[in-house]
Amino acid sequence: MRIILVEDETDLGFAIRRTLSQKSYVVDWVEDGDTAWNYLENSWTQYTLGIFDWMLPGLSGLELLKRLRQQNNPLPVLMLTAKDTMDDKVVGLDAGADDYLVKPFGMSELLARLRALQRRSPLLQHQQLQVGNLALDYKTNSVWLTEAGVPQQSISLTAKEFQFLEYFMRHPGQIITSEQLLSQMWSLEAERMSNVVAAQVRLLRRKLTTLGCDRQIETVYGLGYRFKPHYELS
Repeated sequence: MRIILVEDETDLGFAIRRTLSQKSYVVDWVEDGDTAWNYLENSWTQYTLGIFDWMLPGLSGLELLKRLRQQNNPLPVLMLTAKDTMDDKVVGLDAGADDYLVKPFGMSELLARLRALQRRSPLLQHQQLQVGNLALDYKTNSVWLTEAGVPQQSISLTAKEFQFLEYFMRHPGQIITSEQLLSQMWSLEAERMSNVVAAQVRLLRRKLTTLGCDRQIETVYGLGYRFKPHYELS
Protein backbone atom coordinates (compact mmCIF):
# COMPACT_ATOMS: atom_id res chain seq x y z
CA MET A 1 0.00 0.00 0.00
CA ARG A 2 1.23 3.45 -0.88
CA ILE A 3 1.10 6.47 1.42
CA ILE A 4 1.84 10.12 0.71
CA LEU A 5 3.30 11.77 3.80
CA VAL A 6 3.45 15.57 3.86
CA GLU A 7 5.43 16.75 6.89
CA ASP A 8 7.96 19.59 7.08
CA GLU A 9 9.46 18.64 10.46
CA THR A 10 12.46 16.62 9.31
CA ASP A 11 12.92 14.48 12.41
CA LEU A 12 9.23 13.63 12.61
CA GLY A 13 8.95 12.93 8.89
CA PHE A 14 11.96 10.62 9.01
CA ALA A 15 10.56 8.75 12.02
CA ILE A 16 7.14 8.29 10.42
CA ARG A 17 8.61 7.11 7.11
CA ARG A 18 10.91 4.64 8.87
CA THR A 19 8.04 3.25 10.95
CA LEU A 20 5.73 2.87 7.96
CA SER A 21 8.45 1.35 5.77
CA GLN A 22 9.07 -1.28 8.46
CA LYS A 23 5.37 -2.19 8.11
CA SER A 24 5.81 -2.70 4.33
CA TYR A 25 4.12 0.54 3.27
CA VAL A 26 5.53 2.36 0.24
CA VAL A 27 5.97 5.95 1.46
CA ASP A 28 6.48 9.14 -0.55
CA TRP A 29 7.59 11.81 1.94
CA VAL A 30 7.56 15.46 0.88
CA GLU A 31 8.06 18.56 2.98
CA ASP A 32 5.88 21.20 1.30
CA GLY A 33 2.34 21.41 0.00
CA ASP A 34 3.16 22.37 -3.58
CA THR A 35 5.32 19.29 -4.16
CA ALA A 36 2.66 17.15 -2.51
CA TRP A 37 0.04 18.44 -4.94
CA ASN A 38 2.31 17.57 -7.88
CA TYR A 39 2.61 14.02 -6.51
CA LEU A 40 -1.13 13.73 -6.04
CA GLU A 41 -1.76 14.86 -9.62
CA ASN A 42 0.65 12.27 -11.03
CA SER A 43 -1.56 9.72 -12.79
CA TRP A 44 1.07 6.97 -12.42
CA THR A 45 0.94 6.95 -8.63
CA GLN A 46 -2.13 5.68 -6.84
CA TYR A 47 -2.16 6.35 -3.12
CA THR A 48 -4.02 4.30 -0.52
CA LEU A 49 -3.73 6.84 2.31
CA GLY A 50 -2.58 10.40 2.93
CA ILE A 51 -0.95 11.90 6.04
CA PHE A 52 -0.96 15.71 5.91
CA ASP A 53 0.55 18.10 8.41
CA TRP A 54 -1.69 21.15 8.83
CA MET A 55 1.01 23.84 8.69
CA LEU A 56 3.28 23.48 5.63
CA PRO A 57 5.38 25.67 3.33
CA GLY A 58 3.44 26.53 0.18
CA LEU A 59 -0.01 24.97 0.24
CA SER A 60 -1.12 24.09 3.75
CA GLY A 61 -2.37 20.63 4.61
CA LEU A 62 -5.86 22.08 4.88
CA GLU A 63 -5.62 23.60 1.38
CA LEU A 64 -4.33 20.28 -0.01
CA LEU A 65 -7.29 18.52 1.53
CA LYS A 66 -9.78 21.03 0.13
CA ARG A 67 -8.32 20.63 -3.37
CA LEU A 68 -8.66 16.85 -3.15
CA ARG A 69 -12.27 17.02 -2.07
CA GLN A 70 -13.12 19.64 -4.70
CA GLN A 71 -12.01 17.06 -7.27
CA ASN A 72 -14.11 14.38 -5.53
CA ASN A 73 -10.95 12.45 -4.63
CA PRO A 74 -11.90 10.02 -1.82
CA LEU A 75 -8.32 9.42 -0.59
CA PRO A 76 -8.49 8.75 3.17
CA VAL A 77 -6.51 11.52 4.90
CA LEU A 78 -5.14 11.69 8.44
CA MET A 79 -4.36 15.26 9.53
CA LEU A 80 -1.40 15.91 11.84
CA THR A 81 -1.37 19.14 13.80
CA ALA A 82 -0.43 20.91 17.00
CA LYS A 83 -3.85 22.61 16.90
CA ASP A 84 -5.87 20.86 19.57
CA THR A 85 -8.94 23.02 20.14
CA MET A 86 -12.38 21.70 19.27
CA ASP A 87 -12.87 24.51 16.72
CA ASP A 88 -9.67 23.50 14.90
CA LYS A 89 -10.78 19.86 14.76
CA VAL A 90 -14.15 20.88 13.37
CA VAL A 91 -12.46 22.95 10.65
CA GLY A 92 -10.29 20.00 9.63
CA LEU A 93 -13.11 17.48 9.63
CA ASP A 94 -15.43 19.83 7.75
CA ALA A 95 -12.73 20.26 5.09
CA GLY A 96 -12.81 16.50 4.49
CA ALA A 97 -10.28 14.97 6.88
CA ASP A 98 -11.05 11.39 7.84
CA ASP A 99 -9.18 11.51 11.13
CA TYR A 100 -7.16 13.93 13.23
CA LEU A 101 -4.01 13.28 15.30
CA VAL A 102 -2.61 15.93 17.65
CA LYS A 103 1.16 16.30 18.10
CA PRO A 104 3.02 14.90 19.93
CA PHE A 105 1.86 11.33 19.38
CA GLY A 106 3.27 7.81 19.57
CA MET A 107 3.95 5.71 16.49
CA SER A 108 1.72 2.94 17.84
CA GLU A 109 -1.22 5.35 17.86
CA LEU A 110 -0.39 6.53 14.33
CA LEU A 111 -0.37 2.92 13.07
CA ALA A 112 -3.67 2.21 14.82
CA ARG A 113 -5.29 5.26 13.18
CA LEU A 114 -4.02 4.16 9.76
CA ARG A 115 -5.36 0.63 10.23
CA ALA A 116 -8.74 2.11 11.10
CA LEU A 117 -8.68 4.28 7.96
CA GLN A 118 -7.79 1.26 5.84
CA ARG A 119 -10.76 -0.66 7.22
CA ARG A 120 -13.04 2.19 6.16
CA SER A 121 -11.45 2.64 2.73
CA PRO A 122 -13.77 1.61 -0.16
CA LEU A 123 -10.82 -0.15 -1.81
CA LEU A 124 -10.28 -2.45 1.16
CA GLN A 125 -13.60 -2.64 2.95
CA HIS A 126 -14.28 -6.18 1.72
CA GLN A 127 -10.74 -7.33 2.61
CA GLN A 128 -10.55 -9.24 -0.69
CA LEU A 129 -10.03 -8.46 -4.35
CA GLN A 130 -11.49 -11.01 -6.77
CA VAL A 131 -10.66 -10.99 -10.48
CA GLY A 132 -11.40 -14.08 -12.55
CA ASN A 133 -10.36 -17.20 -10.66
CA LEU A 134 -7.93 -15.38 -8.34
CA ALA A 135 -8.71 -13.69 -5.05
CA LEU A 136 -6.31 -11.54 -3.02
CA ASP A 137 -6.79 -11.71 0.73
CA TYR A 138 -5.63 -8.55 2.51
CA LYS A 139 -5.84 -10.11 5.96
CA THR A 140 -3.42 -12.97 5.21
CA ASN A 141 -1.30 -11.48 2.37
CA SER A 142 -2.17 -14.49 0.23
CA VAL A 143 -3.74 -15.30 -3.12
CA TRP A 144 -6.47 -17.92 -3.54
CA LEU A 145 -7.39 -20.00 -6.55
CA THR A 146 -11.18 -20.28 -6.72
CA GLU A 147 -13.68 -22.51 -8.49
CA ALA A 148 -17.23 -21.26 -8.89
CA GLY A 149 -16.27 -18.47 -6.51
CA VAL A 150 -15.27 -20.93 -3.75
CA PRO A 151 -11.63 -20.79 -2.50
CA GLN A 152 -9.77 -24.02 -3.25
CA GLN A 153 -6.09 -23.47 -2.46
CA SER A 154 -3.87 -20.54 -1.54
CA ILE A 155 -0.27 -19.45 -1.37
CA SER A 156 1.37 -16.73 0.74
CA LEU A 157 2.97 -13.73 -0.94
CA THR A 158 5.73 -11.40 0.13
CA ALA A 159 4.74 -7.76 0.58
CA LYS A 160 6.19 -6.80 -2.81
CA GLU A 161 4.61 -9.78 -4.60
CA PHE A 162 1.27 -8.83 -3.09
CA GLN A 163 1.65 -5.21 -4.25
CA PHE A 164 2.53 -6.30 -7.78
CA LEU A 165 -0.36 -8.74 -8.09
CA GLU A 166 -2.82 -6.24 -6.62
CA TYR A 167 -1.75 -3.64 -9.20
CA PHE A 168 -2.11 -6.15 -12.04
CA MET A 169 -5.53 -7.26 -10.81
CA ARG A 170 -6.77 -3.68 -10.57
CA HIS A 171 -5.81 -3.18 -14.24
CA PRO A 172 -6.90 -6.41 -15.99
CA GLY A 173 -6.22 -6.57 -19.71
CA GLN A 174 -4.21 -3.33 -19.69
CA ILE A 175 -0.58 -3.07 -20.80
CA ILE A 176 1.47 -1.93 -17.80
CA THR A 177 4.97 -0.64 -18.39
CA SER A 178 8.00 -1.25 -16.18
CA GLU A 179 8.08 2.50 -15.52
CA GLN A 180 4.53 2.40 -14.17
CA LEU A 181 5.38 -0.50 -11.89
CA LEU A 182 8.52 1.24 -10.66
CA SER A 183 6.57 4.42 -9.93
CA GLN A 184 3.84 2.55 -8.08
CA MET A 185 5.87 0.03 -6.09
CA TRP A 186 8.81 2.14 -4.92
CA SER A 187 8.87 5.56 -3.35
CA LEU A 188 9.73 8.32 -5.80
CA GLU A 189 13.02 9.15 -4.07
CA ALA A 190 14.22 5.54 -3.93
CA GLU A 191 16.93 4.23 -6.27
CA ARG A 192 15.06 2.21 -8.87
CA MET A 193 16.24 -0.03 -11.70
CA SER A 194 14.03 -1.56 -14.38
CA ASN A 195 15.58 -5.02 -13.99
CA VAL A 196 14.11 -5.12 -10.48
CA VAL A 197 10.64 -5.19 -12.06
CA ALA A 198 11.53 -8.15 -14.28
CA ALA A 199 12.91 -10.03 -11.26
CA GLN A 200 9.79 -9.37 -9.19
CA VAL A 201 7.51 -10.45 -12.04
CA ARG A 202 9.47 -13.73 -12.36
CA LEU A 203 9.08 -14.41 -8.64
CA LEU A 204 5.34 -13.68 -8.81
CA ARG A 205 4.90 -15.95 -11.82
CA ARG A 206 6.60 -18.78 -9.94
CA LYS A 207 4.14 -18.37 -7.10
CA LEU A 208 1.17 -18.35 -9.47
CA THR A 209 2.52 -21.44 -11.27
CA THR A 210 2.15 -23.42 -8.05
CA LEU A 211 -1.56 -22.61 -8.27
CA GLY A 212 -1.70 -23.68 -11.91
CA CYS A 213 -1.87 -20.05 -13.12
CA ASP A 214 1.37 -19.82 -15.08
CA ARG A 215 0.04 -17.78 -18.02
CA GLN A 216 -1.95 -15.01 -16.37
CA ILE A 217 0.83 -12.43 -16.46
CA GLU A 218 2.09 -12.19 -20.01
CA THR A 219 5.02 -10.19 -21.39
CA VAL A 220 4.07 -7.77 -24.15
CA TYR A 221 7.46 -7.45 -25.81
CA GLY A 222 8.72 -3.90 -26.13
CA LEU A 223 5.81 -2.53 -24.07
CA GLY A 224 5.47 -4.19 -20.67
CA TYR A 225 3.16 -6.71 -19.04
CA ARG A 226 -0.53 -7.60 -19.10
CA PHE A 227 -2.67 -9.49 -16.58
CA LYS A 228 -5.09 -11.86 -18.34
CA PRO A 229 -7.62 -13.15 -15.80
CA HIS A 230 -9.11 -16.59 -16.34
CA TYR A 231 -12.89 -16.58 -16.08
CA GLU A 232 -14.73 -19.83 -15.60
CA LEU A 233 -17.28 -20.81 -18.19
CA SER A 234 -20.82 -20.81 -16.88
